[in-house]
Amino acid sequence: MAAKIIDGKAIADTIRGEVRKASDLLKSSKGITPGLAFILVGENPASQAYVRMKGKGCEEAGFFSITDRLPESVSEGELLELIRRFNLDPRIHGILVQLPLPAHIREERVIRAIDFKKDVDGFHPINVGLLVIGRPCLKPCTPLGIQELLLRSGIETLGRHVVVIGRSNIVGKPMTNLLVQKGKGANAVVTVVHSAAGDLSRFTLQADILIAAMGKPHFVKAAMVKEGATVIDVGINRVADAGAKSGYRLVGDVDYEAVLPKAGHITPVPGGVGPMTIAMLLSNTLSAAAGTVYSD
Repeated sequence: MAAKIIDGKAIADTIRGEVRKASDLLKSSKGITPGLAFILVGENPASQAYVRMKGKGCEEAGFFSITDRLPESVSEGELLELIRRFNLDPRIHGILVQLPLPAHIREERVIRAIDFKKDVDGFHPINVGLLVIGRPCLKPCTPLGIQELLLRSGIETLGRHVVVIGRSNIVGKPMTNLLVQKGKGANAVVTVVHSAAGDLSRFTLQADILIAAMGKPHFVKAAMVKEGATVIDVGINRVADAGAKSGYRLVGDVDYEAVLPKAGHITPVPGGVGPMTIAMLLSNTLSAAAGTVYSD
């Protein structure tokens, strides 16, 4: 029996509708319009596409947004000064610097420069620390989106063994920290595996929930997946496809067609985790605007 496909687009659309209603209520009751500032450095086509999608999401949610496009040659000091101005701008509740940045700009310094209360990506060291100790904070969008996918699909995490493939600061590490907390959509037993583990199947075959986030197309094969497991595919990889107009197609880190008959639930690529990332960015911005995240 084939797996039940988790429709990330449908769930994301529901969340975006909820955000729009809450945004309208915030404006009518408190006169606050959520504001999000995007900073895009250089001409990376993928980054430009992401920022366009995020900007469209803001418009649909009734948010105020600004996009500042800076040349590849911009200095680190100029970028930090722009962030400082957005930190002080009362219209702006969230600041997103699109990554990656040019090699001459220190990513860590840029992330630290953002006011942590406007850090809607959830990458600031203060937010990372708060997440680790289980305190309220702005959480990274992709892991938070995965947690919402599990919750809204009725997939139990309490006591379940989750195996996360990948240890990035964007997905792997925060995903682990989200799922080990006490509370709804968490309380899981989490194992993190990566390239140093050797034969990953020793671990992945134990997973009730397998989260693949290593950026290698079709890495997870059917032989690595336990029968009936939930498989969450975070990967978005371009592979050559002569039959496609663009010359490529998007695939995940999971060999989807091979794993589909074996899994209990599975996310497709595209249409799985990807739409959730933008939905959670909007949700984070709304929370930042409402001032409901941090207590003084």
